Amino acid sequence: MSSPSRRSSLPASPRRGPRAGRTLLAGLLAGALTGALLGAVAGQSSAAPDPQRVISRDVVFTLNNHNDTSVPCLADGEVHTVAGRLVGPREEVLGHAGSTRINVLVHDAGTGGWFWNLRGAQRYDYAGQLARRGETSLILDRLGFDASPLADGRATCLGAQATMLHQVVQHLKAGIYEFVARPADAVPHGAQVVLHGHGVGAAVAQLEAAEFDDVDGLVVMGWSDTGASSTAISEAARQTSACLGDDYVPYGATVEDFTSLLFTTAPGRVRRAAQAQRNDTPCGDVTSLLGTVGALNLGTRAVEADVLVLQGGRDVRTRDASADAQARRYSSADSVTARTFTRAGSALPLEKQAPTVRRTVLRWLDSTFVER
Repeated sequence: MSSPSRRSSLPASPRRGPRAGRTLLAGLLAGALTGALLGAVAGQSSAAPDPQRVISRDVVFTLNNHNDTSVPCLADGEVHTVAGRLVGPREEVLGHAGSTRINVLVHDAGTGGWFWNLRGAQRYDYAGQLARRGETSLILDRLGFDASPLADGRATCLGAQATMLHQVVQHLKAGIYEFVARPADAVPHGAQVVLHGHGVGAAVAQLEAAEFDDVDGLVVMGWSDTGASSTAISEAARQTSACLGDDYVPYGATVEDFTSLLFTTAPGRVRRAAQAQRNDTPCGDVTSLLGTVGALNLGTRAVEADVLVLQGGRDVRTRDASADAQARRYSSADSVTARTFTRAGSALPLEKQAPTVRRTVLRWLDSTFVER
């Protein structure tokens, strides 16, 4: 049974961090639905396509690791390969459907692209389940995580992560990226791009939307500009201290700490899968977090895209009522919707409430973006 939730709509107003040399890893539906789903809806409707037609393909982007945001931090300014995975309906992923909507999924500190595409647990595979409802997603491994290695974790920062995300958005729109297996093949172009971020990944996505103004929508999960709990602040301080002597540090001092920071209702097998894939965090990201929070406190009002704010009511990293407080900060957004899942923790796509979370996202996508 789904947990209770609160919703409001506001008017517009460790595994070691990767190192170099490690293994690298439609249009609108014609007609109208009858019965409970009357009315014309977009191609990503509640009518699920044949699951057999959902595929995934590894892709790579060539990006410059530099900082063009207001966050005061430095990166190495070098060109890096950043890896991702397209998951969606076969015709869209293979670039046969023309321009489409692409959801870009941006992970938190300590996790990785796997967070959005959990293998062996279909109920908790966010990208895979969205694909079954007609959505195409790009799952990124941010620089310094998994298939996007960075030799020195101090050589990037959150401002650079947001700048590279901006480059990804532009490359999606122009089709300037490649399939790993078949580099010469045509790739899908993003007529619409919607950023989905969790935790620090949500901060990166929000910074990109605020400072580059080139996305159509923003889904913010488990992040608050001003509502961080004492638990979250203590963990950030612990990581910062650990970075005095290293360039990658774990998120959560122990596996148990990592688990308690993210999960409240996730089943044991999901927790174990997350623990097995836990990543260290680049210290450049860690030490630039405070500056990123400062930039967002000044810049969130600049976000003009449609925004969906999702919080877990038992998220130990945020204070009570932070979803509505965060939603009120998007004073320039075309529309803002906030929802709190009262029994869930931070990792909404992996909590027991995951199906309800996805339904909320899909309904928002369908109601907000009428055309693909």
